[in-house]
Amino acid sequence: MSQFAICRLAMGYELGFGRCAVGASDHLFRGSISNPNVPLEKRCSSFPRDGVSMHHSRLLLTFALSFCACMNLFAADATPFEPGQAKAWFDEAHRQCSIDHGRLWGASLCGPMMFVDPSTRRIIASQADAQGRLKPEQDVFIGRLPDEVSMSNSSLEWAGVSWAQMLWPMPADAGERRIIMAHESFHRIQPRIGLAPPPLAPPPGGGNDHLDALQGRYLMQLEWRALDQALAATDEKARRGHIEDALLFRAARHQQFPNAAATERALERNEGLAEYTGVTVGALSPVERVALARKDLAVREQTPSFVRSFAYATGPAYGLLLDRYLPTWRLQIRANDIGLSELLATALSYHPVTASEEEIQTRATAYHGAALLASEQLREQRHQKQVASYKAILIDGPLLVLPLHDPHVMFNPSTLVSMGDAGTVYPTMKVISDWGTIEVRDAALMSPDWKRLAVAAPTDASAHAGIVEGQGWTLKLKAGWQIAGGTRKGDLIVRKTDGDWEAPGSH
Repeated sequence: MSQFAICRLAMGYELGFGRCAVGASDHLFRGSISNPNVPLEKRCSSFPRDGVSMHHSRLLLTFALSFCACMNLFAADATPFEPGQAKAWFDEAHRQCSIDHGRLWGASLCGPMMFVDPSTRRIIASQADAQGRLKPEQDVFIGRLPDEVSMSNSSLEWAGVSWAQMLWPMPADAGERRIIMAHESFHRIQPRIGLAPPPLAPPPGGGNDHLDALQGRYLMQLEWRALDQALAATDEKARRGHIEDALLFRAARHQQFPNAAATERALERNEGLAEYTGVTVGALSPVERVALARKDLAVREQTPSFVRSFAYATGPAYGLLLDRYLPTWRLQIRANDIGLSELLATALSYHPVTASEEEIQTRATAYHGAALLASEQLREQRHQKQVASYKAILIDGPLLVLPLHDPHVMFNPSTLVSMGDAGTVYPTMKVISDWGTIEVRDAALMSPDWKRLAVAAPTDASAHAGIVEGQGWTLKLKAGWQIAGGTRKGDLIVRKTDGDWEAPGSH
């Protein structure tokens, strides 16, 4: 896989989190990842999609990989960031949302949009803001996004306006571009249509660690393959058979992992619905919708982790099948806390009972289950070695602990590693909190409640011009904060210099 492809796979997913609704997604060089006839530089058709939307006093979280390396890859082929091009794409988005005319969700997807250049934080917006921060220029509005505001593919409340925000460069492919803009526009209207993520902690979808386990991954991929065949089927009997297989694989996974049904449903109701909206509104025909949904399913298997990404595949697939079998499903999902797969099972009067291991393997034969399981077993061996390495450094070793209070968190969701009750390892991330900023290039451990971040303790904890360097990370402390001794021998902690602080959870 090319570096371009890795960047696309790595960047941009969105979830509803804690006290916030975070919106983002990744549209991954649809269909061209496995096409050797497509040049490598064209196998990535959209920029990473991460995002943020704040509602009331909710916790702000943004998912993204640090842009630096990938931005260098795109720089040579990027579309110039200029008002005329941005205006053309705003018009393109308006044409598509006007065609939908609120049909999908009972509310128009048309509304304020902005593009942001990550290297300069320069904004080109489709309309004026409510506070006069943007200035008119060539039929658009120009300004700069403040440093303290996260930039991402998302919905964003800023300067008195609810925006659909997207990072530049946008994909040159018109279909990809339409999908991205419709996806983020869905996140902008989510609260108004009764589908805002619930204000829960930890983040909804944050509990899908079972999708890092061998059986969780195996059964999820079997489900994807069955959904793909259901979308491709031209015979009604065959289509229903594949749908039943998909629902059976899902039921088996939920049987093995009791909390999976709730955590998967939460992510699908957020990112799954957003991606379904992007595909449905962005595509120009029913045939293209099916093709794009199938590509979502195929590409997803290429990602290292499914924990925060699976709904981008299942959302469009289940949504399009529901359009066929239960046209009123979008009204029902807005009125009830119910999942896409549950609605489809009800529509088909198929409620899978507990399946034996033998039946699962028999059904899996149609989807190359034996080869898939063998591949996942090899992957599990590598995964356990990785977990042991992270445990030695980020659990057993000396740590620098950073308390988290309403942070902005940017990370690569496709490489996360679950450490069970200890939390989740983020190989790369950026965190902005009240103490300053930390850039992580070589692993950090986030606690399950998102109140504590830990990195390997530095050999030299002294700050030089407010900057502390550690193994694979750089911390920029604000005035009034310092590094002090932690709760274990060798541990350190970031705290206020005046002592007026609240300690994070003990190690």
